[in-house]
Amino acid sequence: MVITVDKKRCEGCGTCSDLCPDVFVQKDELAEVKPGKVPSTARERCAQAGERCPNQAILIVFSPSD
Repeated sequence: MVITVDKKRCEGCGTCSDLCPDVFVQKDELAEVKPGKVPSTARERCAQAGERCPNQAILIVFSPSD
């Protein structure tokens, strides 16, 4: 699973970091993905964060091993 945040679309609402603080953090008023592997326990919350992002700034790409 690879997660990215489009900084041009992110408005810094904090939805992603509220839903999935294991993966997302607010930095300089915008969302960022924390470095490292996405914990398996956080995958569902990451998907919810991507679905609920008001500007569709979160891109999640699943790999065959996910």
